[in-house]
Order: sequence, then structure tokens, then C-alpha cells
Amino acid sequence: MISKKQFEKEIAIIIANAIREDVGSGDHSSLACIPEEAQGKAQLLVKDTGIIAGVEFARQVFDYVDPGLKMEIKMKDGTPVQHGDIVFYVSGSSQSILKSERLVLNAMQRMSAIATKTQEYVKLLKGTKTKILDTRKTTPGIRALEKWAVKIGGGENHRFALYDMIMLKDNHIDFCGGITKAINQTKAYLKVNRLNLKIIVEARNLEEIKEILDNEGIHRILIDNFNYEDTRKAVAMIGDRCQTESSGGITLDTIRNYAECGVDYISSGALTHSVYNMDLSLKAIS
Repeated sequence: MISKKQFEKEIAIIIANAIREDVGSGDHSSLACIPEEAQGKAQLLVKDTGIIAGVEFARQVFDYVDPGLKMEIKMKDGTPVQHGDIVFYVSGSSQSILKSERLVLNAMQRMSAIATKTQEYVKLLKGTKTKILDTRKTTPGIRALEKWAVKIGGGENHRFALYDMIMLKDNHIDFCGGITKAINQTKAYLKVNRLNLKIIVEARNLEEIKEILDNEGIHRILIDNFNYEDTRKAVAMIGDRCQTESSGGITLDTIRNYAECGVDYISSGALTHSVYNMDLSLKAIS
């Protein structure tokens, strides 16, 4: 996984790029009709139900746009919310509040939806040892926000990107010419380049599980698109030799059954690629 410092850098890049994209040469609507010295106050109003996420991100946005903006936080990230709840108040320059508004809302609406969906999965895993993981199936440019939201919802992050973990999937194996060859070449590559990266290898059937287990130094086996019976067999074969992860079309209806097969992790792209934004609004108040 990436370091805290790298993650913070990613968030800073997202904020700077989003403000550049949205504000450009200036918020001319606000500049045209609101005096520069005008002061105002707004509230973040919930018009939905779920788990709120992105409060800390909003604080960073406000601070980036105008360090003079002040937040009064009523509900922290990860708090269950319902229609009518007020998450925070922000006060200061009216122009600065309006300049920040759309980025805060866009981010919080999506982050809250992801956190809410993640918690649904987490609740279904309660009582098992299995943990839910996200994937790289994220919105380009805002991956850090979406993975942050998964954490807020009680899930765990898979690798952040291509550079922080080795994951030998079916295409890697097929292009390379086989599982063992791909593993051996990966180990050699890591040694030559002095990289300390964990290796995950995908298996498409029980025979591939056996071949992967013939190799040392594997961190986790990805049990991909297996049925329940074969998943149980795979978990029994692997034992405690490495971690196990199930993936491939696992839904809210099937996740508990896969967890009861004994896997350590279940990964789901649906946490980030199939959500409907939570309804939030930032409204001026007197």
C-alpha cells in the first residue's frame, strides 16, 4: 500500500486540479454580484440516508480555497445520517464558500455513497473472518477519494495502483507463458530492481492453485470466479501458506456464502463503480 505521505499528496493533487478545472480564471457569477468583503454562512444538509463521508476532505478544500473559512463540524466521517441532518456549517467569505461549493458537494455525495455501500457489505460479513476489499475500478483522477470512502465505510483498501503491489492476473500469466514462469520472472525483476513488493497470483481453477503453491514467496492467491464448492476446496488446499481472496461478480446476495468458505478477503469493484450519489446540498443561511 502507498504511504500516508503519498496518499496526502494524491488528495492535494485532486483538490488543486478540481479547483483549476472548475474555477479557472475566476468564479465570475460570484465576482459579478457579491462584494469581495461580504461574509456568509452555509450548512451542509443531508437529503438522504446512509453513511456520511468526505467531511475531512471538505475541510481541506475550504482551507485550500481560503484559509479564513471556518467549519463547525456536527457529524464526523463515518456517522450514520438521515434526511434533515446538518453535517457542518462553514462561514467566512461568501465568494470563497461559493467557489468551494461544487467540489465539496461532488466529492461528498460520491464518497458518502461509497461508504454507505461498503458498510452494507461489511455488515453481511459480520461474524466471519473475511474482510471486504476495493479494487482499481475507480473513477480516473479521484481514486484516492474513493478508496478513502471505502475505509470510512469499514472496508479495506487493496493495492492503490500498479506500482505498489505485484498482481499476476490471467493476462499476465498467458502473455508470459505460464504461472511458474511469470512468478520466477517477477521474483527476478524485483531482485534486480531492488523492489520490496508483495505478490498476488490469480488462479482460474484448482490445478492453477496447485501450481501456485509449488512456488515460494506468494503473499496471496486470488481465487477468481470460483463456485462455492471449489472455493472451499481451494481454501483447504492453501491452508495457512498464504492469504486467500475471492473475486469475480460477488454481490450482496452471494458475499456471505463466499465468506463462509473461509477466505481472508473478498474484493468487489462494485464498491466504487456502481453507486448512486447521496443527496446533499450546501445552503446559505442567515
